[in-house]
Amino acid sequence: MKKLALILALFVFCLFELPVRAQQFDAAFGLGTISSSAPTTSNGLLFPSEKGGLYPSISADFLVTHRAGIEGEFAWRGSQGLYGGLEPYRPIFWAINAIWAPKLTKGVTAELLGGIGGEDLRFYGTLNYNPLSGYTNYTSSNHLMGDVGGGIRAYFWHNAFIRPEARLYLIHNNVEFSSGYVARYGASIGYSFGGR
Repeated sequence: MKKLALILALFVFCLFELPVRAQQFDAAFGLGTISSSAPTTSNGLLFPSEKGGLYPSISADFLVTHRAGIEGEFAWRGSQGLYGGLEPYRPIFWAINAIWAPKLTKGVTAELLGGIGGEDLRFYGTLNYNPLSGYTNYTSSNHLMGDVGGGIRAYFWHNAFIRPEARLYLIHNNVEFSSGYVARYGASIGYSFGGR
């Protein structure tokens, strides 16, 4: 998780190096939770629901034109859950999106976005060796995903905002759980740099 946070920090740093013609950069930290369909049983195997838990998130967007640009986000389960009541696990979601942010009123902006990313399911308790990263105490199951979502950015003090938000993750081949459709919803607090 530290490596992914470092990659995101480098991505944000590189955004500052883009030409001056850019309009706005926004960064936010949020908290939320996820929900999905009910658990299912197939051929005697239980497929649990991917839901619950507190999910911290970080996100940043760069509006290349006055209202359109790119957005990146990273959300993870704050504490380990129990997969099927037995094995500790933690889902991590990341996405790169196109964003459209139309201004609704002087202090309120909508956000509509969509893109691609991935889900990294980490199952703990197994020691693994990777020649590039060394030893880890988890195994990963990675899945490609698409996502769509939005939020309402309400400015409450200068360029500081609060944003209720929702995302729908469409996870390809999410065989560990009962569904490939996961909804994340919550709220973020952030700041806009540049003109808004």
